[in-house]
Amino acid sequence: METRELAYFVAVAEELHFGRAAARLGIAQPPLSRAIRQLERRLGVTLLERTSRSVALTAAGEVLLREGRAALDAVAAADRRTRRAGHPAAKLVLATKSGAAGDLLPALLSAYTATAPAAVTIEVLLCGIGEQERLLRDGRADVALLHLPFDDVTGLDVEELHTEGQVAVLPAGHRLAGHTHLLTADLAGEPFPTWPGSPGSPASPGPGPLVRDSTQLYQLIALGMVIATLPSSCRSQLRPDLVAVPVLDAPTVTTVIAWPPHSRSPALATLIRCAMDLSTPTALTTPA
Repeated sequence: METRELAYFVAVAEELHFGRAAARLGIAQPPLSRAIRQLERRLGVTLLERTSRSVALTAAGEVLLREGRAALDAVAAADRRTRRAGHPAAKLVLATKSGAAGDLLPALLSAYTATAPAAVTIEVLLCGIGEQERLLRDGRADVALLHLPFDDVTGLDVEELHTEGQVAVLPAGHRLAGHTHLLTADLAGEPFPTWPGSPGSPASPGPGPLVRDSTQLYQLIALGMVIATLPSSCRSQLRPDLVAVPVLDAPTVTTVIAWPPHSRSPALATLIRCAMDLSTPTALTTPA
C-alpha cells in the first residue's frame, strides 16, 4: 500500500461519506471511489459497505482505519523529527494540555535547565483538551505530558509522575458548592461538557456543549451551563467565582511523561530523568 492510498481510505473511513472525504482531500469524488475499489481488490477484502444512502466500515475496514492512522502518523513523525533534528538550533518539543500539570511543568523545566544548562532548548507546545497525544504520535511533539485513563498510551514509552484524585468544579452559587466532599452519585443529572474525541472518533458524550480548552470550560461553568470533574491540581488555577469539591469515589488521574519508544535523544533522556526525580506517585484519594 502507498501512503496516498492509506490517506484516501482514512479520509473516507472517518467521514463515512465519499463527497465529504473528496472535499477534505481536495480531489474529485470519482478518482477517490476508484482508488478505494482498487485498494479493496488488492487486499482481497471489503473495507466499506456502501448503499445509496450510507457508508459503513466492515470489520476489515475498522482494522485498516486503526492501522492506517498509525502508519500515516509514523510517516509524518519521521518527516517532522528528521527535519527538526537537522536544524542548526535543535530543540525538543514538549506537548501539554493548556492549564494542566499545575506546578509540575515549571518545576520540570527548571530542573532540566539546572541539570543540563547547555542542553537542547525545550519548546512547550500548549494545546487543547485531548490534543497532546496526537501531537506526539504525528511528530509535532517529541515528548508529552498525558493523563490516564483519558489519554491512550498504547505503543508509547511512559513513566508515571503523579497520581491525584478528582474534584467537582462548580459555580460558587451551585447547590453543592458548600459541601466538604461529594460522591459521583451526587452529580447525577448535572450538565457535563462534551469532550472532543480524537480525529475521526466521536466526542465523549455529555449533555453540555463541546469544550476544547480550559478557558472555555471555566467560563461555561461560571455561567452555570456545565460542571466538570477535573484533577485536584486544577484548584491552583480556578477563578474566584468557581469552587472545587473533592469527589471521593471518582477515578484517580495519573500524569505521565510519554515519548516514542524508538527515540535515542540524549536531551530527551535527560528530561525524562528530571521528570522521574520530581515524580510523586502516591495517589491523593482524600480531600486536601
